[in-house]
Amino acid sequence: MTYIQDSAHPCRLAPEPASDPETPQGGSGHQESETDSRPELPGHVPVLPVRDVVIFNYTILPLFVGRDSSVKAVEAALQGNRYLFILTQKDEQTEKPGPDDLHKIGTVVMIMRVLKLPDGRLKLLVQGVSRARTLALFEDKPYMEAEILALPEQENIAPSVATEAMMRAAREQSERILALRGMASPDIINVLNSIEHPGRLSDLIASNLRLKTLEAQELLECLDPVARLKLVNDHLAKEAEVASMQAHIQETAREGMDKAQREYYLREQIKAIKKELGEKTVNEDNELDELAKALEDAKLPPDVRKEADKQLKRLSAMHQESSEAGVVRNYLEWIAELPWSKTSRDRLNIITAKKILDEDHYGLEKVKDRILEFLSIRKLNPRSKSPILCFVGPPGVGKTSLGRSIARAMGRRFQRMSLGGMKDEAEIRGHRRTYVGALPGRIIQCIKQAGTRNPVLMLDEVDKIGSDFRGDPSSALLEVLDPEQNCNFSDHFLNLPFDLSKVTFICTANYLENIPAPLRDRMEIIRLPGYTMQEKIGIANRYLTGRQKKENGLKDKDLKLDDAVLKEIIRSYTREAGVRSLEREIGSICRKLARKKAEGDKGPFTVDECSLKDLLGVPRFLDDDVDSKPLPGLAVGLAWTPHGGEVLNVEVSTMPGKGGLTLTGQLGDVMKESAQAAVTYARSHAAALSIDPKFNAKTDLHVHVPAGATPKDGPSAGVTLAVALISALSGKAVRKGLCMTGEITLRGRVLPVGGIKEKILAAVAHGLSDVLIPQQNKKDLEEIPADLLGQIRTHTVDNLEDALAFAFPGQKGPAARKGSNRAAEPYRVSASL
Repeated sequence: MTYIQDSAHPCRLAPEPASDPETPQGGSGHQESETDSRPELPGHVPVLPVRDVVIFNYTILPLFVGRDSSVKAVEAALQGNRYLFILTQKDEQTEKPGPDDLHKIGTVVMIMRVLKLPDGRLKLLVQGVSRARTLALFEDKPYMEAEILALPEQENIAPSVATEAMMRAAREQSERILALRGMASPDIINVLNSIEHPGRLSDLIASNLRLKTLEAQELLECLDPVARLKLVNDHLAKEAEVASMQAHIQETAREGMDKAQREYYLREQIKAIKKELGEKTVNEDNELDELAKALEDAKLPPDVRKEADKQLKRLSAMHQESSEAGVVRNYLEWIAELPWSKTSRDRLNIITAKKILDEDHYGLEKVKDRILEFLSIRKLNPRSKSPILCFVGPPGVGKTSLGRSIARAMGRRFQRMSLGGMKDEAEIRGHRRTYVGALPGRIIQCIKQAGTRNPVLMLDEVDKIGSDFRGDPSSALLEVLDPEQNCNFSDHFLNLPFDLSKVTFICTANYLENIPAPLRDRMEIIRLPGYTMQEKIGIANRYLTGRQKKENGLKDKDLKLDDAVLKEIIRSYTREAGVRSLEREIGSICRKLARKKAEGDKGPFTVDECSLKDLLGVPRFLDDDVDSKPLPGLAVGLAWTPHGGEVLNVEVSTMPGKGGLTLTGQLGDVMKESAQAAVTYARSHAAALSIDPKFNAKTDLHVHVPAGATPKDGPSAGVTLAVALISALSGKAVRKGLCMTGEITLRGRVLPVGGIKEKILAAVAHGLSDVLIPQQNKKDLEEIPADLLGQIRTHTVDNLEDALAFAFPGQKGPAARKGSNRAAEPYRVSASL
């Protein structure tokens, strides 16, 4: 059925009605023939445009009317003689058809019944009365009205053998189509045989054929009954061919199913006979025996073995080519191939393990100590649970490669599973076996690939897991990474408990805050900060240079890179927390020198600071990122990002105004609040700071933090914003070479922040000489290498007045609170570092 606006149901098979509709009162329409016995039609009739239906004479069918103009046309017809003029649209998508959007020939219908639906539409029951041609269309009323010329059916047709043959062919084709579709009945056949007029027979058949709208309109516009009957015969021939093909396809499918059922029945009989004779089928029994042997060799736990035997018994009773047998066979193969009891022997020689870790990675002493502690515990208590570690640090510091090194040091298999962009919970837990093509989750797949139940499994980029309508993978990981629960991990595909407590899980992340709190609580967080200059030079000398020489076909003696060149590459071409860009730049040098060697230059090649520009191009980073000349309103801050530390220039400008505060540079909400706190502090301490106490009433402030295209947020810029603001209001420049970090309160306290090592690394990389950090971050300096602290003077402050006193030499700040530091306290490097 069709339920779009102003369209119709498929029409009913109906002969010519027993009596003509009641003759309406009104003017007479134009007639082309006086031979038609139909009542006279009015000259002007309301028009009802329809989308996808063509109505023929004597056809009775329902119409659904929804357009406002169409409803008004029906109401006008009901108030008059109940006649409507049905015109089919040329384009079904047209919502408001005009005269040019309708066909010229349509059908005048009589409204037999009207029903108003709850949604405001009308349901009509109409009967075709006569074809008609549009002489003119009028749109001056709420509905469209047409002046029509009736096209009566030609009644007196001379009998001929050709006409009779076409009528018989039409009846026979119709009976054949009905028989193929299983719809033949004596009543329908009698209706077809009772019609002797070729035009009426054509209209009756056409109204019940599955014709396209344009094909039906072509038949409507064909006024010659014999020509119309010929067209109907052509459509019947096509329809008969389609119906025959459909019947053939259905019969073939039914025969295929019958054949499969018959073969299954016969195979079951053969099995029963061979069972009575004591014989076995070779192929099927061999396959089942191999599967049973594999399950036996897998040394399954008792509950798993019970389920496997149950499924194996089901499989032996199934037809081996059935789809269900394939599902069960795949399930049993997965059970047999999983390492339920296979474990690799841990390398418990602590000295050897330490040697391997030192060979693979430079520095990272804290991580190495944690792995050696775990191996020591395993040596003393073999039943101890494996740790769940999470390495957090910027890209390129060696988190992923460290996992491989740990597996090598422990003598275990290593598997890596990337979680970046994962949004489907089934990736972790697997799909249930009811789904076509179901597989276990990635955890079980990695265990199978490792071949042991105690591999080192790295869950890479755990901070980049997503979630959508398919579930939340991070929630599924809660069971995997919980030592109290993962001993009975249940995969949806297996639906059996698998012990993951022997697996050493290592997660990696760039940004700890993106990991959900319940998941973060299950992991031991180990931070991997960025490398110092000396560490990068050591990594380049021990690992990167030799690897790039080998990959680019150079020998050790062909190229020499001294520490000064490496330092220049790090300072002017990379500036990163890790060493990926450093290795790329070394590889670029090796490629260019490899080309020279291939062109005939035998070498060896020596790269110095002068030739570096020719090999790598102009330096990408310059030391003028920080203004060399101190100016009022300018302060240098330090920021932390997942990619390492950054230096921020905070600029403040004053101008006459009414105390407005403008913040630019894509600052986040927290940073905007820090700026407002700095303004409040300056206003409350204006007299002590030697600035105009009424500056807020007559001065506008503009705070800008380049680069403007980079979003920035966080509380650690509070001290920098306050110092820059007070510098602009007092007209005093900040001490040259000074940078700072720390959160401030309205009372001027300096609160601790994170990422101290990364920030100091950034300050050193930009050539700054002094750094102010919160007093409570003094403990973090103990973990920073002494060579790094030796390159910059570090001062700790407890409150903002101490910071101002150091930032502006000779500045007399607000009265210090009782018990606070009287000046910025310098931090001295101890020998223990």
